Amino acid sequence: MKSVVPANGVNNGVKEISKGTCWLEKKKKPVKATSLSSGSSDLEEESNAECVKRVSNKTRKRSKADEIKPKSSRKKRRVGSGGDVECEGRRAKEEVVVVDDAKKNRELKLQVAPFTKAKSRSKSKNSDIADVWFPGNEIDVVSASSSRFDSHLKIEYFIDCRSMTRNLKADLGDLAICHQCSQGERRYLFICTFCEERLYCLPCIKKWYPHMTKDGVIDQCPFCRRTCNCSSCLHSSGLIETSKRKLNNDERFYHFQYLIVSVLPFLKKFCKAQDKEIETEAKFQGVVTSQVDISESLCSNEERVFCNHCATSIVDLHRSCTKCSYELCLNCCEEIRGGRLSERPEVKLQFENKGSRYMHGEDAEPSSSSVSEDETNNITSIKWNADENGSIPCAPKELGGCGESVLELKRILPVTWMSDLENKAETFLASYTMDPIMSYCRCSSDLEESMKRKAASRDRSNDNYLYSPDSFDVLMQEELLHFQEHWSKGEPVIVRNALDITAGLSWEPMVMWRALCENVDSPTSTNMSDVKAIDCLANCEVKIDTRCFFEGYSKGRTYGNFWPEMLKLKDWPPSDKFENLLPRHCDEFISALPFQEYSDPRSGILNIATKLPEGILKPDLGPKTYIAYGISDELGRGDSVTKLHCDMSDAVNILMHTAEVTITEEQRVAIEALKEKHKQQNEKELQEQNGSEGKEIVSYENGYHDEIGGALWDIFRREDVPKLEEYLRKHCKEFRHTYCSRVKKVYHPIHDQYCFLTVEHKRKLKAEFGIEPWTFVQKLGEAVFIPAGCPHQVRNLKSCTKVAVDFVSPENIDECLRLTDEFRQLPKNHKAREDKLEIKKMVIYAVEQALKEVETLLADLN
Repeated sequence: MKSVVPANGVNNGVKEISKGTCWLEKKKKPVKATSLSSGSSDLEEESNAECVKRVSNKTRKRSKADEIKPKSSRKKRRVGSGGDVECEGRRAKEEVVVVDDAKKNRELKLQVAPFTKAKSRSKSKNSDIADVWFPGNEIDVVSASSSRFDSHLKIEYFIDCRSMTRNLKADLGDLAICHQCSQGERRYLFICTFCEERLYCLPCIKKWYPHMTKDGVIDQCPFCRRTCNCSSCLHSSGLIETSKRKLNNDERFYHFQYLIVSVLPFLKKFCKAQDKEIETEAKFQGVVTSQVDISESLCSNEERVFCNHCATSIVDLHRSCTKCSYELCLNCCEEIRGGRLSERPEVKLQFENKGSRYMHGEDAEPSSSSVSEDETNNITSIKWNADENGSIPCAPKELGGCGESVLELKRILPVTWMSDLENKAETFLASYTMDPIMSYCRCSSDLEESMKRKAASRDRSNDNYLYSPDSFDVLMQEELLHFQEHWSKGEPVIVRNALDITAGLSWEPMVMWRALCENVDSPTSTNMSDVKAIDCLANCEVKIDTRCFFEGYSKGRTYGNFWPEMLKLKDWPPSDKFENLLPRHCDEFISALPFQEYSDPRSGILNIATKLPEGILKPDLGPKTYIAYGISDELGRGDSVTKLHCDMSDAVNILMHTAEVTITEEQRVAIEALKEKHKQQNEKELQEQNGSEGKEIVSYENGYHDEIGGALWDIFRREDVPKLEEYLRKHCKEFRHTYCSRVKKVYHPIHDQYCFLTVEHKRKLKAEFGIEPWTFVQKLGEAVFIPAGCPHQVRNLKSCTKVAVDFVSPENIDECLRLTDEFRQLPKNHKAREDKLEIKKMVIYAVEQALKEVETLLADLN
């Protein structure tokens, strides 16, 4: 047992279980395969094989996925001394081994008779062979007098099954191998009758396709069903069509026109800010604006240029020091001239580690470290003012500049490029006006009950129900317009059954982990034995064996006192893009995305993020995978949650896989006793803080024990954010964060991500401020659309595998810009401060790209 130490070097008391102690020993008796981890051996599985359908033994063709396999698994047949062997691509003739006339007759019957399950389950005394499939219309296995004949037939059909495998191997030679594991020795192989090319062995069917029968594989193999999860297929892209709806030219023209109408006002705003800065420069130089010479800043397309003071991305005009290369954005320039510039001091926010006993409701350990929770590098008031003529000196040394030379106006784009783009867009819209958009919302009708879901109980409000269509409905153009009505109001959208329109690839975490381990081209595969997870109780990073983590995902993990141990992987797999490491899963996820005009990260026509041209450094918007434990009961401490936060862009989150963990009665009793300890600890600490009788603030009743639900969501309206922030500032000391220490101060109550609102907190929020979130349970296969600017939190009711992708819609550009400005006001070392989205750059290139597209479409339409 080894202690796990967080990044700051303080022992958090969380233990790491070694690899040897996490896996149960495999039982020797056959185990029914209900998951990917099969309990029986290969030979036992094959001895229990059901007799398969007779098929022609034909030489295996090369598939697209086979070409990716290592050459070692594609050996050619050796040439024997007795004669030549046909070339690899030629089909062999069908061979039938005839032992006697009776056997030949049985084989002919097998080819034509329907397969039904044998009614008798008796076994031969001399054989441990399991049930086989019988041609029910030909053989009577009901009468007791035929039991001996039945056992004899079972043995002979087992021999037939083995004989068929031998025939395949004799006919195909070294090519008679399983498509999944590339092995053929000591395995029963079943050839697909749909493609007549690929073979799958019994152990792989049992282990990796537990939902499929052997007859199902023979009828149509996993590869033909596009659900094959072998290493080659999981590392192949383009095997499925990710786009669910093809747009004609008229639809494309309408969407680009809609995009230009939505985005142009923001382009005008950027141009106006730049014109204002050029006028200031003209006064400083004593010339007219047309005579201002702006030198170009040297930077490549693969560079991001950020303001040295507020960390906002710089798209075009900015000021730069020729001596120390200090760069300042136009927003900061305006604030300096107006005397409103904030210093944004660095803050060090650390929480006191009082030991593992404290986290479980005991008193603090005497040996625990004592760290000041709030250490601020206070910077004395530093004067940084503009001159009377509007010029700005370089920042003082205390703020990272040299304080000597005057900042010069620089540009990144060509001189008149943005203004020319604005004029071109205005000319286009003047020539092609848009028709008024009709209302397609039918949510108020009783006939559309199936397309809405109640999520709130606000008084005198018409937005208590959320738009919730089925995935098949969203393929219609009318539903896209219906979606736009709700989306433009800042309302979340829940799309049901998103996985029903996909091929059905397995999202078992072990399948994805195996694909990563077998990815020989990725350095990640060499370091996949361990993963770094977040322990939700201590809110610290722990290192754990990967197999142990996924064992706990399906079976649960506990601390020594039976308190559930909640772990989560954020943005997994690490170190590279999801689509590079798991391309087949990435394609499957994109094919599941509803309203792909917005959500498709590759080609969404209304996704502003896809308009950045090649060669321009793009932000990482996903897809990203989130794998975490979860249980239905709200613990109040150490829950598997994503704390309250607000994303800078829009997002869609799909629940791809769940696993329910059963709580034993012994553990449930222990949990209730620990909750009582937590309650007493809360009351004692509140009494010490307030100097009066403590008041319990946490309720452990959530009312959500949905057997089919996976995650509980709370999403707040944008208009309720000011009241939400006021509540969090007032009650911030009632929340716990790292090491279960209490929060004593917040810099931004939402962007700090310190708070998770329990049921009791949500009750108090409504009582004190009259607001409540949309609250709903996300079920398996449901896609949740979250608009930018809507604070939200999530708690897992089961172990969940979610995949999410960010996008930028034309309707929410204003919110993205507002959040960008909000983030730049945060302290310098705040984790949310960096402008990772670069929304201004997206807006400019979106107009350019849309204009290029409409020019091409107009030529085609004319």
